Amino acid sequence: MKIFIASFFLFLSSLIYSQQPATHADEVQKGLLNKKEMKETSLVQHVPFINIGPTVMSGRVVDVAVNPDNTTEFYVGYASGGLWHTINNGTTFEPVMDSAETINVGDIAVDWKNNIIWVGTGENNSSRSSYAGVGILKSDDGGKTWKNVGLTDTHHIGRIIINPNNPNEVVVGATGHLYSSNEERGIYKTTDGGKTWQKTLFIDNQTGIIDLAVTPNDFNIMYASAWDKDRKAWNFRGNGLGSGIYKSTDAGLTWNKISIKASGFPTGEGVGRIGLAVFDKNTIYAVHDNQYRREKNTVKKEGAGLTKEDFKTMSSEAFLKLENKKLNAFLKTNGFQEKYRADNVKHLVRSGTVAPIDLAKYLENANSMLFDTPVVGAEVYRSDDGGKSWQKTHTDYIDDLFYSYGYYFAQIQVNPVNKDHIYISGVPILKSKDAGKTFKNINGKNVHADHHSLWINPKNPMHLINGNDGGVNISYDDGEHWIKANQPSVGQFYAINIDYEKPYNVYGGLQDNGVWVGAHTAKEDEEWHQTGHYPWESIMGGDGMQIQIDNRDANIVYTGFQFGNYFRIDRATNAQTYIQPKHELGESPYRFNWQTPILLSSHNQDILYVGGNKLMRSMNQGDDWVAISNDLTTGGKKGNVAYGTLSSISESPFQFGLIYTGSDDGLVYVTKNSGGSWNKISDSFPKDLWVSRVIASSHKKERVYVTLNGYRWDDFTPYIYVSDDYGKHWKSIANNLPIAAINVIKEDPENENVLYLGTDNGAYVSFDKGGVWQVFSKGLPDVAVHDIVIQPEAKDLLLGTHGRSIYTANIEALQTLNDKVMSKALHVFEMPAIKWSDRWGVSWSKWMTPNKPETTIKYYISNTADVSVKITSEEGKVLQEFSTKGDKGLNYVNYDLTITEKGKKALEKEYPDEEVSKRKDGKYYLPVGNYQIVISSGKNSEKINFDVK
Repeated sequence: MKIFIASFFLFLSSLIYSQQPATHADEVQKGLLNKKEMKETSLVQHVPFINIGPTVMSGRVVDVAVNPDNTTEFYVGYASGGLWHTINNGTTFEPVMDSAETINVGDIAVDWKNNIIWVGTGENNSSRSSYAGVGILKSDDGGKTWKNVGLTDTHHIGRIIINPNNPNEVVVGATGHLYSSNEERGIYKTTDGGKTWQKTLFIDNQTGIIDLAVTPNDFNIMYASAWDKDRKAWNFRGNGLGSGIYKSTDAGLTWNKISIKASGFPTGEGVGRIGLAVFDKNTIYAVHDNQYRREKNTVKKEGAGLTKEDFKTMSSEAFLKLENKKLNAFLKTNGFQEKYRADNVKHLVRSGTVAPIDLAKYLENANSMLFDTPVVGAEVYRSDDGGKSWQKTHTDYIDDLFYSYGYYFAQIQVNPVNKDHIYISGVPILKSKDAGKTFKNINGKNVHADHHSLWINPKNPMHLINGNDGGVNISYDDGEHWIKANQPSVGQFYAINIDYEKPYNVYGGLQDNGVWVGAHTAKEDEEWHQTGHYPWESIMGGDGMQIQIDNRDANIVYTGFQFGNYFRIDRATNAQTYIQPKHELGESPYRFNWQTPILLSSHNQDILYVGGNKLMRSMNQGDDWVAISNDLTTGGKKGNVAYGTLSSISESPFQFGLIYTGSDDGLVYVTKNSGGSWNKISDSFPKDLWVSRVIASSHKKERVYVTLNGYRWDDFTPYIYVSDDYGKHWKSIANNLPIAAINVIKEDPENENVLYLGTDNGAYVSFDKGGVWQVFSKGLPDVAVHDIVIQPEAKDLLLGTHGRSIYTANIEALQTLNDKVMSKALHVFEMPAIKWSDRWGVSWSKWMTPNKPETTIKYYISNTADVSVKITSEEGKVLQEFSTKGDKGLNYVNYDLTITEKGKKALEKEYPDEEVSKRKDGKYYLPVGNYQIVISSGKNSEKINFDVK
């Protein structure tokens, strides 16, 4: 009966937390087609986006493929930044996958002889931002065009291997869905270049294939590692009975499990992620993330300090006998608040207010538990009989490699010409020259941590190419020294912000690459090597999170890293003050989200809000904190990931203390009296979804927007809601949006009808408060947009992407695109004055490219048509003219400020005292003066004035 009751409650629990079904692959494909059609008719298809970097810190690499006949040519796959190609050893790269259905990459394989590229989409790691893919993409022309060849519901691809003697024979390991169970996972094989696939190994609906390795010179013999895992928003299980090693002797058609009890390789529940490397038909290596618990070391060293575990069983009497010096050492080193020192804490224990175990509880939450778990961790095994038997290569633990998050790592490589030389990758990268008995760190200077790929040159094993969370590193001396090849703009931003300096600065927090700041005008190219000063500056390490800047003094910046570790930074003095709110001793610890929300009050820049599971407020820049709410979540859930936390905060610009909060478990609350009372306003929403944004309107006091994100259920439905009565009633405004989870919504500061939207697959704008959405596409790939900021003075829209750094576009025309403008057949937007320069058409050397000025003419047209553009003098003399095609909607035409020979003579006739001289590039440019631009289409014509000053 007890077993039945336990099973029943487990079943009930699974129902409670399985509200949203995973989006079906057919729906995803339909959404991709929908977006493609939207691009062709979008009113904003010509609005140009410019990537402003930064690049030097790069983003997460998942795989590298190198031309064996020319090692200066290779491809790099970035987790959420696409596929990039270099032909000059990483000096420069070009993106080759931006026209494909997705730029989320799990693995790449290249048939160099036939210029065929295979990409398994969907990252093979299981990070918080490991985006799902759409199956297998194939290019037969080196990345110019792409075709989806199937396995669309795999979501994440572990490995692809191509038969070197038959390019149509390909074997794929699919890991499957990340946050839900599914059947399309395991091993698949094609013999007709992807036209058809055969599933040759399936274990169960939570076990996929994370790695495949083939025997050199014998495609028939290959090995696969299965990974049994289950990720939820609150917990990650990276091990299980399904994990293990399989072998095929018929090129992947049939498989036998070889990691069995008699083999010497670990078996059972504790088997985690496994990486494989094959030297020959006999010698195979495996690196294993062993999740079995370590044996407890019960012997405590004499003189050792107190530990958290000591207090879990300590009596009050024993606690009161502790030496104050020893107790204070523990309290200080573990970050207890100043008021909690030996005398005070003993008084609390003596009075019965707290118990000794509360000191342990003070330090324990889902964040710390992730790192406190005493698992075996990384292990290396070797087989010398083709996988029949395995021996661990080392006697000691390999500490400080995987730490407690081995699910993120499992890469092992063997030197192609020496079977005793191996490399294992984790946080650092280690090499062994004695078959894994001992290891040496080669994570040298200039090398980022968290490694996911390593290529060893078979013709020169001293030559290595490494991919990690910080991009690409290349070594020519077996890892003793490294060069960085980080030209691509592939930063993975979680959040961005701006200040009001001249020029204004852009701030951003990145995945595993800290927080950076740079002027929006910073030139993103290699010229910075000449001065040694990169135009962006790092101001915080870790996983960079949200940023708030004091609008009275831009030197005062609030930012930090994961799980609510925030600081107040004075950039003028380089002072850093840790400001994370602390709970009281005896209370449950606050829960902080990975991306903890932080907000400076627009009403008083000394007032700061931070969201844990409660909303905390500081009236003095973070020095002191008070919780102004009870728990604003469903109360958390047992697991090893912080959950039941606030994910978004917004305060109305109309009223101090009118505050909204959103949580990762789907709750939205409002207070109208600075936390005096709270009302839940999310009961009508789909349950258990992540509140990715709650925004108090800057145009109407009663208006509020909410976006929900189902990514952590593999639910990619767009959820967007608006209320005009403080959240009493809601209306969905997702309308015509294609399938894609929503990360952020932003109001235009000038036009209340204009809304901007960032999704896991691009950015959109609406000109009617969400009635109809238009997709942005020019210069902007289908990348996850995590954050949107508008610089109101410059009228710049900035997109913080999780894979392609930061994009910007000027939105002045969008802000004026109202009903009146759109009712016209043709409308030309005002142009800013242009400052004349004597550098136009000139360079300091004939060998250098002359300076080329340019301005942009913007117009709206109600129907697609041919358009004539004329630049005239004040008297209407034509100085330059050209034709272009205008598509329905906004159009941007670049004009280089040149005039014709005929135009030059007309100007000199109109202004006899003026001479228009030919520049060094042989062209005539507009002199200082007043001009007109005339746009014509059929019977419709409009003109505007513009000045060269």
